[in-house]
Amino acid sequence: MGFLTPMYELGEYLAWTRSGEIQLPDFQRGYKWEDERIRQLLVTVLRGHPMGAVMLLKTGNAQVRFKPRAIEGVDLQPGTEAKHLLLDGQQRLTSLTQALSGNGAVATKDSRGKLLDRRYLVHMESALSSFDRVDEAVISIPADGVVRTNFGKDVELDLSDFDKQRALGYFPLHLLYGDYMSWILELDDRDLGKQFHEAFIKPAATYDIPAIVLDESTDKAAVATVFEKVNIGGLPLNVFELLTAVFAGDADFFAETGQDFRLNDDWHETQRAWAQQPVLSKVESTDFLQAVTMLTTRERHLSDTSERRPAISAKREDVLKLTLQDYLRWRDPLREAFAWAATFLADRHIFVSRDIPYAKQLVPLAAIRVVLGKDADLVGVSEKLRRWYWCGVLGELYGSAIETRFARDIEMVPGWALGQTESTPRTVQDANFTESRLHSLRTRNAAAYKGIAALLLANGARDWMEDKALDKVQYVDLAVDIHHIFPQHWCHQHGIDDERRESIVNKTAISARTNRTIGGAAPSEYVQVIQSRGQIEASQLDAVLASHAVPSAALRIDDFDAFFRERREALCVIVEAVLGKAVQRDIDAGHADEGSEQFDDVEFEVAFDDADEPGRSDA
Repeated sequence: MGFLTPMYELGEYLAWTRSGEIQLPDFQRGYKWEDERIRQLLVTVLRGHPMGAVMLLKTGNAQVRFKPRAIEGVDLQPGTEAKHLLLDGQQRLTSLTQALSGNGAVATKDSRGKLLDRRYLVHMESALSSFDRVDEAVISIPADGVVRTNFGKDVELDLSDFDKQRALGYFPLHLLYGDYMSWILELDDRDLGKQFHEAFIKPAATYDIPAIVLDESTDKAAVATVFEKVNIGGLPLNVFELLTAVFAGDADFFAETGQDFRLNDDWHETQRAWAQQPVLSKVESTDFLQAVTMLTTRERHLSDTSERRPAISAKREDVLKLTLQDYLRWRDPLREAFAWAATFLADRHIFVSRDIPYAKQLVPLAAIRVVLGKDADLVGVSEKLRRWYWCGVLGELYGSAIETRFARDIEMVPGWALGQTESTPRTVQDANFTESRLHSLRTRNAAAYKGIAALLLANGARDWMEDKALDKVQYVDLAVDIHHIFPQHWCHQHGIDDERRESIVNKTAISARTNRTIGGAAPSEYVQVIQSRGQIEASQLDAVLASHAVPSAALRIDDFDAFFRERREALCVIVEAVLGKAVQRDIDAGHADEGSEQFDDVEFEVAFDDADEPGRSDA
């Protein structure tokens, strides 16, 4: 990537934006500057003060074919080719183009965000009287030129035509680089016009703005990096927005269909296809592109017979190398695969998006499903996929540096699941779980917390009061959520430490009705109420409690220590079953060691946790 740093006059920039020689890449977000910022920018020009550089990208690069679009407020003939794309400086050049050319009307907004059209003028006598008064001399008025008060009933200032502007001494700034001379020559006060011309119009003609011009060798990844570095005040640009512009400029697609490919519209179609799978609501457009990239790079990796085969990747720079043909090749299989992933989650008793331990783990899961096809549902293959999934969740392996893990997953899991290789995937190898971790799993902020809650549901858990399995339908109908077993209120009264009280060991999924019944009462009391209201025998309730891995004997005598010890062990056994490896026991006195805090709340989501009061739900 090479670049130049020329200086161009503002008048040249205006000519280029109006003619279309400078356009925006289609990924640029819309114009959004406020009225006062525009006014201050014009004051900067009139005072001759410097403004920051703009960044331009030369067009003609075969690898960077962004679809261009005109600067807002400029009408171009279809097919007008840009010589440069504006990467940085959009807000400034758009403001200057609209305010200093054409009819001078700028589509902007006030400080409260109300949309409005404004024009800008400068009171010549005030500006000439003192350099310090230039700021107050520049005014913003409605586009019709009339300033009204009293809710629009009274006219305070009428500058709606040139004659009225000249009569009151206001120069319209949209003529600053246009036919200003005709306007000046018709002034009654010729001396005022001459002074204003010398002091402001002539200097403006040579007002320079520095440019950084990136040459034709700049690739898409470099454009993305550069754009983000200079766009500090804005939202980060993602690969989806970049590829939206790249795909829209695909010449082959246009030649075949007669239209541009709209990636954003296509993504909305994907979301509509998943409308019946609300659990997929957290899948983002960039996630989908990562899955496409993994499949694309995997295919290239397998077909290359050289010693240095291209790597399988989900990294940003490789996503940016996708072609429209790559995307279209894998789009439909991935749409189906993500829908399949929703049923995979439902089978794991994960029914709503907030309960997904790692939304990002769906990316490799869907890509793996595409590779495996229908074989993913074979008994033996499905068992291995389940093990891989729970190793990722309970090993808490998808919280950071996930692109590398994605690549390893798509490379290793399919062959291992099909029995074609004995190499165990790294995610399965890396997963470990210790008993002490159960103490620090306290909110939905942790993936393993959600995972264990789902495993308890999958363990055959039933509601404590109603004879209903906590499956996909009942989960919603019963307003199931995770609540304390020994209520907060009881724990506070009996000196139970926060660590154990808030642990997942002391929580399970129950219906809203059951939770209201529990309230803040002692377990020995609320089990009797449940038996009475539910018309259930003690042995039956004990069996229901066992489906939640809750030791009923300790619960019935309010023995928190015994309850906690026995249930912690039961949860360790459940975890061992899905990981296919032993859980390290490292608790002696019923408290976690200091190291157990290191994983606490490694993700950041809204937690739905306990707010117990006597007589209220132990939520």
